[in-house]
Amino acid sequence: MKAIQSINPATGKVIGKVDMHTDEQVNRILKGSVEAFKKWKRTDVSERNELLHRFADLLRKNKQQYGELISTEMGKVIKQAVPEVSKCADMFDYFADNAESILEPEPAQADSCDSMIHYEPMGTILAIKPWNFPFWQVLSAASHILAGGNVMLLKHSSYVPMCALEIKNIFTEAGFPEGVFQTLIIDANTASSLISRDEVRAVSFTGGHDAGVKVAGNAARNMKKLVLELGGSDPFIILDDANVKMAAKVGVPSRFINTGQTCIAAKRFIVMEDVAEEFTERFVEGTTDLNIGDPMDPETDIGPMVRNEQMLILEEQVGDAISKGAKPLIPGGRMASKGYMYSPTVLSNVSRNMKVMREETFGPVAPIITVKTEDEAIELANDSEFGLGASVWSQDRNRAMRIASELETGMVGVNSFCTPQACLPFGGVKKSGMGRELSKHGFYEFMNIKSIKIL
Repeated sequence: MKAIQSINPATGKVIGKVDMHTDEQVNRILKGSVEAFKKWKRTDVSERNELLHRFADLLRKNKQQYGELISTEMGKVIKQAVPEVSKCADMFDYFADNAESILEPEPAQADSCDSMIHYEPMGTILAIKPWNFPFWQVLSAASHILAGGNVMLLKHSSYVPMCALEIKNIFTEAGFPEGVFQTLIIDANTASSLISRDEVRAVSFTGGHDAGVKVAGNAARNMKKLVLELGGSDPFIILDDANVKMAAKVGVPSRFINTGQTCIAAKRFIVMEDVAEEFTERFVEGTTDLNIGDPMDPETDIGPMVRNEQMLILEEQVGDAISKGAKPLIPGGRMASKGYMYSPTVLSNVSRNMKVMREETFGPVAPIITVKTEDEAIELANDSEFGLGASVWSQDRNRAMRIASELETGMVGVNSFCTPQACLPFGGVKKSGMGRELSKHGFYEFMNIKSIKIL
């Protein structure tokens, strides 16, 4: 039987093996999801909400245990892994508290007749999720998928099979009926083939652009609803009237949280020249103060990258920038230690033709580029194939809001960096994807919005 290895990225050592599901097991799981949906969609919303609350309680009760699993299997530092679990609990409580009102039929007037808009679940949703937030990425979809009466099949990243199984165990312990949430231990090709199955009604995908295009093509061929989140190259704009000290203080964790392996991390620092020197000095100082090392140490800020393959991509991007004239203010780079350790890199004298400005840099690399005018900052921020998030820093609220409205992104943080919240829609435009997760807007993505006209 084929198996997936679980590797600790801090040591590079195999810490476990998980058997992959056979074709027969996959078929049984899919059929089970269909049967579970028949009952789950008719379960009173109050009963579903009670189970969501119970799930949240288990997350809080065992957050240290689950955080340690995240740190061990994908390398997230423990002081970020435990809060990831807590935030998932808050999200489940949010949808448990709000599902009833979100699902409330909406009255409408049509042709002088009473009409209603109903929100009804679609069925089995296949969720293909990445490794960088092993609990959040899965549960940010599951929270509203399940609250709405749908059921979910998870194909998690092969980098985090133990997290995938543990999440399934939590649903079981919380008392969710068998088949409502199931984990598939399968490869990417098998996952893609499931999109064509009649049992699957829609797909939620988070991951890289190339893989997303393949999933989207498969979904289109089979007429399946699809939500895509494909990463970003988020601009972090510091205007000439910004609180530079605060911008730099927030900019450091905004870039280096999760060792820079975050879709909505700040990835392009665009600074007006009047404040560029001060911001750069403060940013470099803050980066130098970061602690690099064992992710299980509560004092560590920067842990390992998830795999050597990710390091190679980052090295190629940094090498391209330096070959084109970028200046390494902090050289950083691969560390001579066990595991996949990569020290933070800060680059100045950056130009827009460099890969660190054109591609998503999924690791601890921060390019800083200087502009002369506000218009140039906006133009440069929008000069990207991506459009997930952005940050704007200015002490003039009206100015910041005006610029935020001109940015081609799904999210903007004003004097803050973007972080997902259950009450706000999460997603992007352009090659960052389509559709939304979270909030009522994400909730409705996997609901049949049915019009009923009453004569």
